[in-house]
Amino acid sequence: MMMYSKLLELFNQISVLEEKEIELIKSSFKPLYLTKGEFFLEAGKINKHVGFLHKGLVRYFVYKDEEESTFEFTKQDEFIADYQSFNNKTESIQNIQAIEDCEILIINFDDVQTIFNTTKSGNLIGRLIIEQRFDIMVNQLLSIYMQNHEDRYQSFITNYSDLTQRIPQYLIASYVGVKPESLSRIRRRFTKNIS
Repeated sequence: MMMYSKLLELFNQISVLEEKEIELIKSSFKPLYLTKGEFFLEAGKINKHVGFLHKGLVRYFVYKDEEESTFEFTKQDEFIADYQSFNNKTESIQNIQAIEDCEILIINFDDVQTIFNTTKSGNLIGRLIIEQRFDIMVNQLLSIYMQNHEDRYQSFITNYSDLTQRIPQYLIASYVGVKPESLSRIRRRFTKNIS
């Protein structure tokens, strides 16, 4: 049950779980395995699960002018979902794609509601997770509109420094909002300014 240890550790940091709550959580979250390139969610579909990324790395992207525009990366020990689609049961405009092989624990809407309604801290845990995801999304949205490409690259380095060797350069370029050739120039200027 190694797959559940980080998830339970995270929940226990918020509120100490009773044994029956641990069992409910374990029975509610089911394993899902994605290989590199597979989708957790595709645009036009309803997000039916929230995932806890046990292992691997995913990216969030949308199509903008028929090109992929990456706006977020999520790594192990973090939650993944399009919460608006999940909560409202509406079609998503986002894509969530594995950029490494992934091991994910997923939970559906009804099981989330069961945890909220039958555990002493379910609502608190859910609220804190959603607040954390909301903060990430707001910051991503603001950076897209308020930062130039160099600032966005700096933001990438700040927020994802531990992932720079795991994310292909063309996806970093997509995140920054430039072509890969332009990313090379930005990286050179950035490296020159640091030294």
